[in-house]
Amino acid sequence: MMTKHRIGRVQLPWANLEPPIRSPNYYKNLEEKKRVGATLEAERQRRGKSVDLGSAAAIISKKLIGKSDTCVFRPSSRPASDPDKILLIEEDAEILTITDQEEKRRHREQYATEQEKLEIEEGIRENPSLDVETQKAIIEDYRALHQQIKDEGLYQCRYSEYAKESIRYALLFAAFAGLLYIKWYLTSAIFLGLFWQQIMFTAHDAGHRGITGNFVADTLIGAFIADFCCGLSIGWWKSSHNVHHLITNMPEHDPDIQNIPLFSTSPTYMKSILSSFYNFQFVWDAACDFLVPYQKYLYYPIMGLARFNLYFLGWLHLCSPRAAQLGAAWWTRHVELVFMCCYWYLFGYLLVWVTLPTWPIRIGFVLISHLVTMVLHVQITLSHWAMPTSDLGPTESFPQRQMRTTMDVECPAWLDWFHGGLQFQAVHHLFPRVPRHNLRRGQELVREFSAKTGIKYHCYGFVEGNKVVLSRLEQVSQMVKIMVDCQKYMAETGESGLH
Repeated sequence: MMTKHRIGRVQLPWANLEPPIRSPNYYKNLEEKKRVGATLEAERQRRGKSVDLGSAAAIISKKLIGKSDTCVFRPSSRPASDPDKILLIEEDAEILTITDQEEKRRHREQYATEQEKLEIEEGIRENPSLDVETQKAIIEDYRALHQQIKDEGLYQCRYSEYAKESIRYALLFAAFAGLLYIKWYLTSAIFLGLFWQQIMFTAHDAGHRGITGNFVADTLIGAFIADFCCGLSIGWWKSSHNVHHLITNMPEHDPDIQNIPLFSTSPTYMKSILSSFYNFQFVWDAACDFLVPYQKYLYYPIMGLARFNLYFLGWLHLCSPRAAQLGAAWWTRHVELVFMCCYWYLFGYLLVWVTLPTWPIRIGFVLISHLVTMVLHVQITLSHWAMPTSDLGPTESFPQRQMRTTMDVECPAWLDWFHGGLQFQAVHHLFPRVPRHNLRRGQELVREFSAKTGIKYHCYGFVEGNKVVLSRLEQVSQMVKIMVDCQKYMAETGESGLH
């Protein structure tokens, strides 16, 4: 649309600027004023006092985020025996009454902000300078790398590799069907799960238009595999995954890491963020305080059941306005609905209900087939859940942020089939449309790019990478435990008004 109005091109540096309305602080301040205003109004009516709600809300909004040590918060000025909760606002020398919940939230946000600052400092210390000249040089090297990728023909899909992939998929499906025929029901479920795990790698390729390069063809391939064969919505996946690629590991914007109260990979979630993707407030509540400290132990069990959540998210997407507002691609929603209905007819009715003889076998078959796909969900989360979620500011270049927030998995070439390209996530995030079977060569070039620019290239073995993820989950869990213990201590002692 805009191309026809272009009169020229100027190769100048672009100064990134985040629109205020896209900043989490924009929404946060609005919610803050509403919440504090409601509290003050209730107190005013109860006490019969006149309070300027506008100025009071503005004052509290500025004071809510302050400096604090790990477990040191500013105490209130009232004695512990006072039944009212008092916060002294020095600027106006005015005493305002607030609730225990407001005080706890304030302390929680202070603590989360302090942890964010520590992560930002670490990110600045371990990565190239964020000054304009350094980042400009990185961008120029990135463009040169992209040109080398194109010159070497790495955007050309090697269809012979997909012929090999198809043989493997056919063998897995044949094993499932054969074992089902001889009534080895639970064993056949294992091979159905392996079939699902393997074939979804090609759906991922199609979602990135990495097979034919044609939107219609790749969309149909992706829908057939994801919706018809696996019961998962390729439309939902593209909707969230494209955003994930743009703003990787940003707590307020990346839907792939917005998983509270089950998981929190960032202290930012303690602030109760508003998701720009879901337009939904992820509130940090008592469930988060209870569950997040155990997330290291919940990780694998929940990954084993994650496929059921994908069913739900897929249908939720297809029934939402987001799936209907696709312009010229309106037809994709109808294709997905037909394919997913076919999946549930074939899998849910003909296979589980009609073919399997008893309820114990039905339940066992469904659980086993879905548990086998756990490895896919681990592979998906492995590349980002262990990585930083800090925002180093608008001057950080795209390639630096992608490499800083993404890890690769080291594996021999003969094992590439097992990971399906997900072991090259750093390379993939730099060049999302490079076909999967060319990513190993791309990895070599990215290693050279890393050495030249000074951006650290994170790469671990599969087992070691799992340990890094669990370590990150444990790290955030400890943050939450410290915060909860501090709040309990203050509530017991009456310090800072928490009792």
